Amino acid sequence: MLYKSTRGGVGGLTSAEAIVKGLSEDGGLYVPDSFPQLSHEEIKELAAMPYEVRASSILAKYLNDFSVQELQMYARKAYGEKNFGVNGTVPIFILDNNTHFLELTHGPTCAFKDIALQILPYLLTAALEKTNEKRTACILVATSGDTGKASLEGFCDVPGTKIMVFYPRDGVSDIQKLQMTSQSGGNVNVVAVEGNFDDAQTGVKAVFSDEAFRAELNEHGYFLSSANSINWGRLVPQIAYYVSAYCELLTNWTIKCGEKVNFCVPTGNFGNILAGYYAERMGLPINKLICASNRNDVLADFLTEGVYDKNRQFYTTVSPSMDILVSSNLERLLFELSGKDGGAVSEFMSSLSRTGRYEVPVEMRGELERVFAAGRCSEEDTCTTIAQVWSDHHYLIDTHTAVAYKALRDYKAESGDETTSVVVSTASPYKFCDSVLQALGEEASAAGVELISVLQEFTGIPAPAPLATLCNAKPRFTDSVSVTGMKNAVSAFLGVGISS
Repeated sequence: MLYKSTRGGVGGLTSAEAIVKGLSEDGGLYVPDSFPQLSHEEIKELAAMPYEVRASSILAKYLNDFSVQELQMYARKAYGEKNFGVNGTVPIFILDNNTHFLELTHGPTCAFKDIALQILPYLLTAALEKTNEKRTACILVATSGDTGKASLEGFCDVPGTKIMVFYPRDGVSDIQKLQMTSQSGGNVNVVAVEGNFDDAQTGVKAVFSDEAFRAELNEHGYFLSSANSINWGRLVPQIAYYVSAYCELLTNWTIKCGEKVNFCVPTGNFGNILAGYYAERMGLPINKLICASNRNDVLADFLTEGVYDKNRQFYTTVSPSMDILVSSNLERLLFELSGKDGGAVSEFMSSLSRTGRYEVPVEMRGELERVFAAGRCSEEDTCTTIAQVWSDHHYLIDTHTAVAYKALRDYKAESGDETTSVVVSTASPYKFCDSVLQALGEEASAAGVELISVLQEFTGIPAPAPLATLCNAKPRFTDSVSVTGMKNAVSAFLGVGISS
C-alpha cells in the first residue's frame, strides 16, 4: 500500500513516510492508493475478538510496512485497561430497538480523539525509525477543543517529539481549556489564538507551508509533523471503531452479517465521518452516513447541494468542537469523488482560498447521494434533545452527541428509513457541564470545573476520573497570540531564531 497527495504533486510514499510527514509539500493530504477489502467472513471473525485485535487487523490492511506483531503490540498498549477502563474500549449503549450509541468517551481525555491519539505516538515513533529520521518531530496541532488535550496526553514526554497546541481563545469550554493548559510534560506547549478554530487551523497550515521556516528548523534538527486528522496516522485508527461497532451489533444479535446500518456523526473537520466512509469503501455494510451539523452548517449544505461556501456568519455554539467553517478532511473525499484527480482537487482548494467557495459538478454528486445524508440542529434543539434523552432514557449525553441524535431523528422522520442506526457519541457530558446543566433546567453560574460536582450530584452519574481530578489542576500555559504571531510562538518554543 502506497500513499499519494490529494493534490497530485507527491506520490509513492510508504505509510511510515506519510505518517512522519503529516502534510504533503504541495499542501495536500495523504491518501491510500486503493482501499483494502473487508469480507463478511472477516467481520464475523473480528466480532469474536477484543477491540485491540479488531483495531490491529484494520491497521494492518493499510500500514503494510509495519508488521502485524508491531501493530498488535501498539494496540494492546493503547487500548488496554489502563487507558480505557474495564468496560471495553468503545462499548455500544442500546437506547431502543434500532438506535444505539457508540461510546467513544472512555479514554484518558474523555473524547473520541483518544481512540486515535493513544496509538498515534507508537505509530509515529516507529515510523521515525523506519524512515531513519534522526531529527526531532515538532508536532503542531490546531484544536477546536478535544484534539488538543488528546494529543498532549498521547505525546507527553514521548522521546524524539515536541508538541505545540493552538486553540481558539474563546472557542472551547472551560473544562477543555483547563485540560489543555494544565498538561504536564517537558515537551509540551499550549497557546491560545485570538480568533476561531478556522483561524488557528489556517495559521498552522501557514507554518507548514513556509519553506524558509522549515529549512531553518531543519538546520536546528527539527521537522514539522501533525497530530490533527490531516495526518494519516491519526485518521486510520478511526476506521477501526466503525468496524467494531458493526461487530458489537452482530454479537448482541441486533443485526445479521451483511445487513446494513446507519451511522450518524457530529461533524466539524470531517475526519470522523470520513473514517466511516473509508470503512464503507472497504466493504463494511453501511447504508447511510448522516452528517450532523450545528449552526455552522457548511457541511450539511455541501452534502445536499454540492456547493461548499464558507462565506457565512461564524457562530460560537454550545457544541464548540463543531464550530468550523473550513473542514480540512473534506479534501480527501473530494479526491475520491473526482476519480482520484489531484488536479481537480487543487482547483477546488484554490477556489476555496481565492473566493471562499467551490462547487462540484453534477457527475461528482452521485457518490454523495449514495452514501451521505445531512442534518442540522439549532442551539435550542440541542438543549431540548439532552433533556429528552435524560428524561426518557436516563441517559446523559453531551452537546455534540445531542446534535447527532437530533439529526438522526429528523432523518428517520423525513426518509422513513428504519435501518438500525448508531449515533457516534464523541465526548463526555462532563466536558460541557454548564450547557448540559442548563439543558436539564439547572443553574450553571459557577466556573466550569466547579460544575462537575453539581452535574454529578444532580444526575447521580459519577464524573469520569480524568475530569473529576481537574478540580486540583492549575494552568501552566497562559500565552495567547494573533494568527500572524503563531510562527514566532513555534520558534520561541523550539529556541530557533526566525530569519524569514
